[in-house]
Formats: sequence, structure tokens, C-alpha cells
Amino acid sequence: MAEALELHTVGDLLHHYPRRYAERGELTTLADLPLDEHVTVVARVADARVHTFNGAKGRGQRLEVTITDGSGRLQLVFFGKGVHKPHKELLPGTRAMFAGKVSVFNRRTQLAHPAYELLRGEEGDGEPAVDSWAGALIPIYPATVKLESWKIARAVDAVLPRVSDAVDPLPASLRQGRGLAELPDALRMIHRPATKADILDARERLKWDEAFVLQVALARRRHADTQLAAVPRVATAGGLLDAFDATLPFTLTEGQNKVSAEIFGDLALEHPMHRLLQGEVGSGKTMVALRAMLAVVDAGGQAAMLAPTEVLAQQHHRSVVEMMGELAEGGLLGGAEQATKVVLLTGSMGAAARRQALLDLVTGEAGIVIGTHALIEDKVRFHDLGLVVVDEQHRFGVEQRDALRGKGKQPPHLLVMTATPIPRTVAMTVFGDLETSVLDQLPAGRSPIASHVVPAADKPHFLARAWERVREEVENGHQAYVVCPRIGDDEDEKKSGKKGAAAGEDGDKRPPLAVLEVAEQLAKGPLAGLRVEVLHGRMAPDDKDAVMRRFAAGEADVLVATTVIEVGVNVPNATAMVIMDADRFGVSQLHQLRGRVGRGSAAGLCLLVTDAPEASPARGRLSAVASTLDGFELSRIDLEQRREGDVLGQAQSGVRSSLRVLAVIEDEEVIAAAREEAAAVVAADPELEHLPELRIALDALLDKDRAEYLDKG
Repeated sequence: MAEALELHTVGDLLHHYPRRYAERGELTTLADLPLDEHVTVVARVADARVHTFNGAKGRGQRLEVTITDGSGRLQLVFFGKGVHKPHKELLPGTRAMFAGKVSVFNRRTQLAHPAYELLRGEEGDGEPAVDSWAGALIPIYPATVKLESWKIARAVDAVLPRVSDAVDPLPASLRQGRGLAELPDALRMIHRPATKADILDARERLKWDEAFVLQVALARRRHADTQLAAVPRVATAGGLLDAFDATLPFTLTEGQNKVSAEIFGDLALEHPMHRLLQGEVGSGKTMVALRAMLAVVDAGGQAAMLAPTEVLAQQHHRSVVEMMGELAEGGLLGGAEQATKVVLLTGSMGAAARRQALLDLVTGEAGIVIGTHALIEDKVRFHDLGLVVVDEQHRFGVEQRDALRGKGKQPPHLLVMTATPIPRTVAMTVFGDLETSVLDQLPAGRSPIASHVVPAADKPHFLARAWERVREEVENGHQAYVVCPRIGDDEDEKKSGKKGAAAGEDGDKRPPLAVLEVAEQLAKGPLAGLRVEVLHGRMAPDDKDAVMRRFAAGEADVLVATTVIEVGVNVPNATAMVIMDADRFGVSQLHQLRGRVGRGSAAGLCLLVTDAPEASPARGRLSAVASTLDGFELSRIDLEQRREGDVLGQAQSGVRSSLRVLAVIEDEEVIAAAREEAAAVVAADPELEHLPELRIALDALLDKDRAEYLDKG
């Protein structure tokens, strides 16, 4: 159990809840079993036949059993010596639970050598009676190849008598006030329900446990943050910020003003700001962040902006310097009186430029620094770091943010920005670990983006039409991006050499399309005569910068690139984007990429090219992306498909979730109510001295890794 399911204690086992329940009279639907997954099904034997065949080792026997649930059929196969017992037991009409991995052979779904448990009304042959399977509702547990559902059920039977020893984390007043079942009763009901109502009552109670204990962890962290001292950074009148606002050629949106006011309010406090700024691609988050940085510089501090890639750091640096004009020329002739210096710091800078940047930071000459991970290195020292802005939070590990925060004499204020609330961010947001600001209006002058799925395998003429559309955009004086998942250089070949063999065994799944190959094919074929350039992450930084500058200046028509263009790249004249193998990108990534077009006055077009079959989940995801431009809506779709990941841990997708019955999207109300209750409990008793059971539950939830993760924020 420890090895297969990480169940180490009686408590772990009791919190390993059934995934679903089969009813004795009801049969499982065999028609929609997922391929390559381990499943447990309840079904009836339709027929069983032994076939003799001549194999490499002489004559052999194969038992084929067909089971049915009344609507679909499924083949079971047993070979060699393994045929005797099932041949005797799996007679037509017999009902049983079968567990195994779903595979396809000769175009038919099958389970090879499944484990099975007969379901009978009376004892016999040493098999358990159906009645020992908890009355009418048979619990089906999340199981593995080595540990079938019914073995887990027997182990649960063995420990259920001890359920009264379970430590209840919910304070009695909360439990009674909300009319929730006691914990021992809830555990009995979820494992051995007599009725469906038992399951609902048990789940309601166990959801509260998860939501409340998590919320207490987050509330204690918020409480601890308010105990940290930070230098208040109050914007002063007549400084950089006012001078900057006076030069703006447009007025800020209502949303930008509101969010700026929230941020300025936080910066003025004596404990560190922890704020998440969520905004659509192109809603003007960078402008809001820049104004916050200028306010900190006015108050005598420095501000650092951390970007995930060099391309993006350079882009941010260029656009900040352009927006500030002479206000960014501190110490230079022609610089404005209130000006400061804005420096760039990336890993590939030359030694002299790097030395100068480090000097400007330590002396305080530079009020604003924009950089990549290079900002985190030990050599980097600040004069007085007051604000850290992290762009695209999901690209940075907690350790990296933590290292940057450690650069201040006192903890600096922290502003985290994201354009697509990826599932884990959504989860954290719903769990209220950061104060959240939302920008949901697009600034004036932004154009709508039309998105369409191009099913290249089913309808090749759609792909041909896509390239015609790109030519039309270029003929109208615009530019286009083509995005591919892979680069296709020697490095790729080395990696795919190993993977290629696996791909071959896996059927005929081709490797993802590559930038270098696609660019060559387009330049010779459907886009012949257009100026096609390439951009990818393994190019030298100067080459990347030169390509981006040429594209921005309109000296190239089509840029074939990897996802290096995903965030922050701003070329208003680019109106079309074709994403090849779009099913190989995540929902949030597609949304980010699409945000690169439609940034000017002309409408944007995004074509999602895929070979995925029509009914596949991948096509469903792409249709969802094509159907809405709302990043918040997409993040919900993404979350429903991927699960929330370990809300407190490092895992990004749903493999290792500390949530067992709580679903972030469906249970927002429970989470919000639990947050209020947790805040009240922590305000009254921050150390939980009067709630020892809650402390025990917290310690169990927050193993060492998770506790550190929470502490670092």
C-alpha cells in the first residue's frame, strides 16, 4: 500500500475514499472505458471459450471470455496455465468484478489476465459473499495493478472498527453550527454507505475538513505576513509618477485606475503586499505594474521586474524605456529632472554592460531593473529593494521568488502578474492565498480576434485555405506568426532519437512539427515569395533580438517560431497566427499565444491546426479555446479537465492532489465559507493553542515540503 498508493497509516487508508459505487443490480458501462487505464468493472459473463493454438513453445491454450453490461461488450483473455481457474469459475451468467488495464487487440477493446472477484449471494469456494461487499452499494476504490479495489476494501474492513479514534479537526461549534456529521460517522458512511444519502452526507462533511484545514493554513500564513515589517512606500506628489502620467497620450481605463489604487494602498502599509494581478492578454497589466514601480522609486526605493525569458525581459525593458522617454534617462544629458535609470540584467549580457548594471543597482542609481533569473544570482545587490514584480508567475519556482525577496533589507512588497490564471493559480486564488486584483477591460483600440480549428487530417483543403489567408493578410500590408512545438535542430534530433523508437512502438504517432522544417516547407511551397524568418530559444541572444527587431520594423512578413513569442511580444501590425499541432499545447498557452495578434487597429485571426480526431478530448479543448476569448473562462475549462494539482505542493497538474473530495470549481461556496471560518479562528487563536486536534490535522497536511512551500509563498 505504501509503495503503490502512498498509504502509510490507518488514517491514510481511511482517507483513501472510494472513487465511485457500483450497485448490485447495476452493471458498469463498458462502452466508454479509457484506453491504457487501470479499471474496475462489474459485469456478467456472456460466454467463455478455450482456443488451442500453436505457438513458439508448442501447443498452447487461450481462454476468451466475453463480458457484458447489457449495452457494451468487453473481451477478457487468459493464456497458458492461467486459463484453468477462470475456465472453471467464469461460467456464462456469472457476475463478478474485473480489474485490469484496458488495451486494444485486433481493433477490439480487451483486458488481458484481469484479476476478478465473483459476486455471489452465498458463501462458497472460499470466496466472499456479495453481502460482505457492504450491502447494495459496492465501493470501487482508486486502485493499481498490484492492488485491486477489493483488496483495498478488505483492508478498510479491517481498520473501520478503529474509526472512533479519528482526530476531528473541526471545532465543535463550527460542526454543530453548520449541521455537519461527526468525523467517525462520515468515514463509516463514505466507505460502507447503506444509502446514497449516506454518501452525500459523508462527502459534505469531508469536503469541509479539506477546505477548512487548508484555509487555516493559508489564514495563518496571511496572519504571519502581517507580522513582518516592510518599509511603507507612499507615492509622493510632483515626482516621477506624476511626470509620467502627464506624458501619457491616452487615459487609463477605469479598471487600471481601480487596481492601481488597490496596489498603492497596499504599498503604503507597514507589512509586505502580496497581490496577484490577473488580467487578460493586453489588458494593460504592464502599465499598472510600471506605475507601481514609479511610485516606489518616488518613495526612495528600487523596483525589480522578473521576466521568464530573455526575449521578454528585453521586450519589457524596451517598452518601459519607450513609455518613460526622458524620465528613463537618469544621470544622462537631456534626462528629465526627476528621471531615474532603467537597467536590463540578463544572463547573456557582455561583461562590461553587466558590471555597469550591477554598479547602478548597488549605488541606487538605477531605480528600476528588468531581468531574468540573472537577477537572483548572489552577486546582485540592491541599494534598497522595495518592490518585486513577477511576470507570468507560473513560470517561476517558489525558490526563485523567495531568493529575490531575500535581496531587500526588509521583505519587499510583491506583485505577481498573470495573463492566464492557470489551474494552480486559480486554485490558489479561490483558496485566497494572495489578495487578488482583476483587470477585465481591454484598453481602447484593441481589436477582436477570430479563432478557428483547422482539422488538417480530416480536411486537408482547410489547411491549404489557412495558408491562403496568411498570404491575404500579408498582401493587405500585415504580418503573421506560425508557431510550432519543436525547433528541429541537432539538439532535438538527439532527444527525439531516443523518443523516436518509443513513438514507433506506440503506433504511428509522428513527432511534433518543427520550426526549421516548417519554415523551409512554407518558403518553398504555400508562402513562396514572402519574407519568412525563424525564431527559437536556442538562437544566440543577439540573433533573436535582431529577428524580433526586423519583424517589429515590418522587414519580415512571416515569423515561424516556438513559444518564445508566447508572452509580451508586441507587434501591432501582426494580425494572423497559425498554430501547428495545436493539440500539443495547453489551454492557457494557446490563449497566451493568441494574444500576440489583434494588438493594433486591424482584427486578429488565430488558426488552430490539428490532426486530432473529431471526438477526441484534444479537439474538445481546441474548440473551447476557439469559442471564447475570456481567459478566466478558459482557465475554468482547463481546471475541470486537469484537476487542481496539489494545491499546496509543487505539482502543477492533478497527479498528486492534497484534495480528495473537494473540487475547486464546484465547491467555491464551501471554500469561501471555510475561508471566513478559518480567518475568525486564526484571529482569535493564531497558534491554535485551544484547538490541538486542528493542529494535528495541520501537521498531517503540511508535511515538511509543503510547510516550506507555504512559508516561502
